[in-house]
Amino acid sequence: MAVDETAEVDEIRGTVRGTAPVPLSVLDLVTVGAGSTASDALRTSVALSRLAEARGFHRYWVAEHHSMPGVASSSPAVILAHLAAHTERIRLGSGGVMLPNHAPLVIAEQFGTLEAMAPGRVDLGLGRAPGTDGGTAAALRRADRLHEGAEDFPQQLAELTRFLDDDFPDGHPYARIHAVPGPVQGSSPGGVQSPHRPPIWLLGSSGFSARLAGTLGLPFAFAHHFSAQNTVPALDLYRASFRSSPVLDAPYALIGVAALAADEEKEARRQVRAAALNMIRLRKGRPGLVPTPEEAEAYAFDPLEEEFLSSWTANVVHGTADEVRSGLNDLQKRTGADELMLTSNAHSGDARLRSYELIADAYELPTA
Repeated sequence: MAVDETAEVDEIRGTVRGTAPVPLSVLDLVTVGAGSTASDALRTSVALSRLAEARGFHRYWVAEHHSMPGVASSSPAVILAHLAAHTERIRLGSGGVMLPNHAPLVIAEQFGTLEAMAPGRVDLGLGRAPGTDGGTAAALRRADRLHEGAEDFPQQLAELTRFLDDDFPDGHPYARIHAVPGPVQGSSPGGVQSPHRPPIWLLGSSGFSARLAGTLGLPFAFAHHFSAQNTVPALDLYRASFRSSPVLDAPYALIGVAALAADEEKEARRQVRAAALNMIRLRKGRPGLVPTPEEAEAYAFDPLEEEFLSSWTANVVHGTADEVRSGLNDLQKRTGADELMLTSNAHSGDARLRSYELIADAYELPTA
């Protein structure tokens, strides 16, 4: 059983996208700001997914992170099930599931269940990093898997794909094991085929996954929002490595972009500064809730922190809606990305919702 991503590519090409050069999508980290709770953040995610659907964003992905108080997206499959119940059309997916943290059969079952909940609109984006620090990664994995790492990713991917397709060869130890819901269930009594399995995307921030995605003929998502210096080389490598496959006949690459629009440029700067302070604390081993813009304004950055602040801010497309639109257009032209997936990290849910609303307005996306 092969997945036909070509059908989705055709759907993307027919997507109404206003004046945007390529389809626009959403990456949600379910951020938790100081003074709010995970419940507040998840309510924002529901509101944002419905806004994204109403305004014509193409897909909505949730990232997997662990042991980070300011990020409530430790369980993408659970969140996606919740979002599926509150949306009707928008594609939902993982951006991504960190495969080394999980048994492939578990992921096949989870995403088979999601596909049954929301037929034809579920993506399975996979990464090979742990999405956390080494100690937390060890706590996530069984004792017999503690030494598995990124180098085992191709083998894990192959196993997951076989579970999704239910096509282990005769004699394989897993040949009689089936991921359910899945192809083993066949068609319904009325002859209606079971939903096809979710399309697989590979995620990356370097050349490893770019080359692997190209070799396997899979769509590729690059984390430009935290590895901007590697974006163009990785996309070039993906395209050069690409081999047509049963799922894609040409390369298809999206990039994750940090983008924050506000009614005034000053307010966008304030929000980005707060997000940068949150990252500084995370990198120093002191993760916490996303600070308020007022806290960030009062914070005394030391010289090394100022340097990080400048580099971080330079990698966030931010400002008024028109400034963000111009920056996104320039980035798409420079990279040739087939899709832009926007992540707007801000202290408050209202600021995040407003950012996407302003970007939608700037690109004249549908209003209903």
